Amino acid sequence: MTWADAVQPLRQRNFAWYFASRTVNTLGNMMASIALTFAVLDITDSAAALGQVLAAHTVPMIVLLLWGGVISDRFPREVVIQLSNVASAITQGLIAILVLTGDAELWMLVALSVLHGAVSAISFPAMASLLPQLVERHQLQPANALMSLTRNGLTVLGPTLGALLVVTVGAGWALAIDAATWLVAALLLIPVKIPRAEKSGDKTSTITELREGWSFFIGTTWLWVVVLGFGFLNMIHNGAIFVLGPVIAEDTIGRQGWGYVLSAEAVGLLAMAVVLLRVPMKRPLFWGMLSVSLLSIPMVMLGVEPHLVALIVTAFIAGAGLEVFSMGWNLAMQENIDDRMLSRAYSYDALGSFVAMPIGQLAWGPLGAAFGNSRVLVISGIAYAAICLLVLTSRSVRDLPRRTGPPPVEPTSAVDAAVPTR
Repeated sequence: MTWADAVQPLRQRNFAWYFASRTVNTLGNMMASIALTFAVLDITDSAAALGQVLAAHTVPMIVLLLWGGVISDRFPREVVIQLSNVASAITQGLIAILVLTGDAELWMLVALSVLHGAVSAISFPAMASLLPQLVERHQLQPANALMSLTRNGLTVLGPTLGALLVVTVGAGWALAIDAATWLVAALLLIPVKIPRAEKSGDKTSTITELREGWSFFIGTTWLWVVVLGFGFLNMIHNGAIFVLGPVIAEDTIGRQGWGYVLSAEAVGLLAMAVVLLRVPMKRPLFWGMLSVSLLSIPMVMLGVEPHLVALIVTAFIAGAGLEVFSMGWNLAMQENIDDRMLSRAYSYDALGSFVAMPIGQLAWGPLGAAFGNSRVLVISGIAYAAICLLVLTSRSVRDLPRRTGPPPVEPTSAVDAAVPTR
């Protein structure tokens, strides 16, 4: 693949505007994540409280994700994303105001995180499934790589900039910038116009559409096996890295150092995205699961020896592995699932992947207090790697190939949908 081929998707008008929208939004999000973390710690200085705020965002996402998938398959996905961006700007803006004025209390951040999580549940399936409508099928890998390239590039800057704002002017300003980027992202989606496919005259209920999605999900072995694995992997990762990680960093490498570690992971993501712009990916799930197991290394390192340089190196390696999985998963989904089912497939994917995250967010703080943060982190890293290898014992995961032609048209009945084709 030449560089000209790699940037070809940017010549597509719809993709270019969508690319710009996501770029603006990503910068704000990357700063907001670390700002919210330390805003909570400033209020409570408690890992358990931080876990509550994170879980408050995750739980409504889990509850409403399936509904979001139905909405995104029924209505124009770019419009769903646009309206969700405006709603997110409002919730994040309120959090920023509370933090800036010094009026923020834990219950307020929990309540607003619940609202933001509900909005995210609606927008996530639409964002995940919109890309195949913006570019030609042969441009899916470079289009995904371009999205990763800008996202990861900004992720390098975002955590460090967010941490810098936290230690200089406070967490509230980073959260305010995030709120503004949600609005700008909504405006940039206005020029995106996608032709509407003809809809069947038969109207189906939400329950029927959810059943069709479920039948397809459980009938597609590679899909449910990976999602089941990531239910446990995301639980471990959120508990170890996002709950215990900042607590360990506070006492060892410092807040700014933790920002460097998160940015190092983003550099690994960025570097691998550049590679994947040029290198075609074969057997996407085999290489994806093998590579994502590298995320276990920083967990063990945090538990054994939280040295800044070592953590930066291992975070870079983990980021590269995560990007390989991200590309492999997107290609597997976008090339093997018909557009009319894609949002629902992504919503079931997200539901299964996210359902145990609150357990990690709520339980890892108390587990660390009971058994020691270091011990819990080491065990978490070992368990993470073992689960990745266990998923690879499924032949449907190891051997899933790339698809060059269009995906099969999904059947309309729930019974027929249970028989997947490749």
